[in-house]
Amino acid sequence: MTTDNTAPELIVQEWIGANQDLSLQSLRGKVILVEAFQLLCPGCVSHAIPQIKKVRSHFPESDLAVLGIHTVFEHHEAMQRETLTAFMHEYKINFPVAIDKPGVGTPIPQTMNLYNMRGTPTTLLIDKQGQLKAHYFGMIEDIKLGAEIAKLIAEPTE
Repeated sequence: MTTDNTAPELIVQEWIGANQDLSLQSLRGKVILVEAFQLLCPGCVSHAIPQIKKVRSHFPESDLAVLGIHTVFEHHEAMQRETLTAFMHEYKINFPVAIDKPGVGTPIPQTMNLYNMRGTPTTLLIDKQGQLKAHYFGMIEDIKLGAEIAKLIAEPTE
């Protein structure tokens, strides 16, 4: 990551559920929540995905951009684009999801490596100026996540 704590761009193979390619830069002025998940991750399916869907329904899109990134570091053959598309349909995922670009010479995808993620679920919170404000591995209490998002939304835009 950069020394000024600017969140680096996601390294994306493709977007699903977005009308165009997205970038963190293009979303400046909004708080951004990025949820890194795998469709075969029990904690992602039971906690993170339902939580992020609730977040999406409680905060206006004008204030908060919610993005998913499917970052596959194991069971690569089982988690292809078609499987992810079916998963998003079945779980009614209502936010754009990027497919993390595969690693080069490593099973660790590029965005996962760039952000030093330890696994999934991982939640990233980025402020309106593009600064990485929080990086959580594992489950976060709903009230804590909601409070942090509300605090970032309330901060003045520079």
